[in-house]
Amino acid sequence: MADLHIPIDRGKGAIAGQVATELREAIRQGRLEAGTRLPASRELARDLSVSRGVVVEAYEQLVAEGFLLARVGAGTVVAATARREPARVRERAPYYGHRPTSPDLGGFPRERWMAAVRHVLTTVPSDAFDYGDPGGVPELREELASYLKRVRAADVSADNLVIVGGVAQGLSLILHVLRSPKLAVEDPTSHRQVPLLRRTGAELVPIPVDEEGLRVERLRGVGAVLLTPAHQYPTGVVLSPARRAALMEWGGVVLEDDYDAEFRFDRDPVGCLQGLAPDRVILSGSVSKSLAPGLRLGWIAAPPDLAEAVRRARGELDLGSPVIEQYALAHLLRTGGYDRNLRRMRREYKKRRDALVRALAEHLPELVVRGIEAGLHIYLDLPQDWDENEVAAAARAAGLSAEEVGQMRFTEGPPAIVMGFARVPAHHADDVIARMKVSMSGQRKG
Repeated sequence: MADLHIPIDRGKGAIAGQVATELREAIRQGRLEAGTRLPASRELARDLSVSRGVVVEAYEQLVAEGFLLARVGAGTVVAATARREPARVRERAPYYGHRPTSPDLGGFPRERWMAAVRHVLTTVPSDAFDYGDPGGVPELREELASYLKRVRAADVSADNLVIVGGVAQGLSLILHVLRSPKLAVEDPTSHRQVPLLRRTGAELVPIPVDEEGLRVERLRGVGAVLLTPAHQYPTGVVLSPARRAALMEWGGVVLEDDYDAEFRFDRDPVGCLQGLAPDRVILSGSVSKSLAPGLRLGWIAAPPDLAEAVRRARGELDLGSPVIEQYALAHLLRTGGYDRNLRRMRREYKKRRDALVRALAEHLPELVVRGIEAGLHIYLDLPQDWDENEVAAAARAAGLSAEEVGQMRFTEGPPAIVMGFARVPAHHADDVIARMKVSMSGQRKG
């Protein structure tokens, strides 16, 4: 039996007519579906503070019009033949997923996550679900601090960690607190980050990236730099030891996006910069690749005074992240489930990367593959006379996630595309690249 929202203006009179009109419109608009049982006339009259006769009159009118059916012993229900306005065609909301950097969401550890949430709901005290520390629940910050020290050689403690809704929110909060008028960024860089960074009021200063990473010697006249040293996006290069040393000598604030650090395949792990200079390097990371972007769980490790400022800013913004998910992630970290899932997905992604690289070498040997030692994407240099827009379009037509590097550059550069492999099963790679080649055939590449 449905509860009903029926507004009544008692100053207008004809209350039975108002009730009938509201019910009629609810049926026409689909808010009351066929077969829905309405409250008994006596109950609805009590809910509306009107006489029962008013409701009976409204019901009888709608029965006569064919909107309602009244059966003895079955009550009053919405008729299956009730006239409904045609549903409005809604424009599809833009889909923001399936980027070259997206993980395989089919690999999300559903059973482990479900077990973690069940553990939280059965063991965590009720007052833990109240408003809490906007910097994150202490249990998660403790587990993350231990994990980052063990896996990323970070110099962190629970006190200088802040839980955020992903790297994007973390960067917004940091720049809000720093209020740096100039921010150096890598060129090329993620084009999706640029609007976010500019919205903070920062003036972006592009710094070229070469085979050793960011050109540190170009950091002149800026007080802060944002970079992805573990696996640069989009080129895939790793910041060289010499550039790391130069960056430490530079002396400014470093915003380190620990991008793709979880998935390395053919090289030894590279420690984070934050572990070298915790007094001026701000480390940001998330579970968007290791688990799923939709969880919107990330973290910032910053010097204590800055971490406290970010925590206050988070409290002023939205009072912090959902706590059940935070406790669940803490449980995964504490029990080893997070590490086991990473190892499993690392093995699978390596198979998929190898299969895609082999297929490209066979079908499109003109493309030069780079940046494959880590991460979930590859960087493809194109022949100088090829059109990167056409090549990326052909890749997408074949079912691949691919983007043109040109839109990621501040200055012009050679044609190249970025291609994701995380969602391409190894046994499909050959067919997918063959389709891409067919899609490119007949197109002018220059």
